[in-house]
Amino acid sequence: MRVNFTVNGCEETVDDVWEGESLLYVLRERMGLPGSKNACEQGECGSCTVYLDDVPVCACLVAAGQVEGRRVRTVEGLAERDGEGLDPVQEAFVEAGAVQCGFCTPGLIVQAHDLLSRVPEPKDAEIREALAGNLCRCTGYEKILDAVRLAARRKAAAR
Repeated sequence: MRVNFTVNGCEETVDDVWEGESLLYVLRERMGLPGSKNACEQGECGSCTVYLDDVPVCACLVAAGQVEGRRVRTVEGLAERDGEGLDPVQEAFVEAGAVQCGFCTPGLIVQAHDLLSRVPEPKDAEIREALAGNLCRCTGYEKILDAVRLAARRKAAAR
């Protein structure tokens, strides 16, 4: 089957998609967008989180055919369009040292980006709740919380 959809603001067509193929596979293997990570393939870890029509989803659980005519935004699509700058959430993760092995980072960044778009100044409990579906084995989460707090402060100052 042929699937037509928008990825990071660009119209895309992917041919020969089979019925069981996941959006994650299409993004990583067919389109060369490796940001979303393939970890559990069961929607349990959050490493493959992307936006689908502005709603965070686990790309491993979305059949590629379901994105026909829809919009997908990956962690790569959060950076500025000119390729020169990172999103404030991405910058904050780097600066706060919230990146260790990096496997969970793309999903955490997308989820944190979504949280800050809805709740500009979240409390710690709100951050923890928003990131509850994203598993990290390296950081102990404190640096991740620091990164979200930093991004929130910067976004507030920019308003």
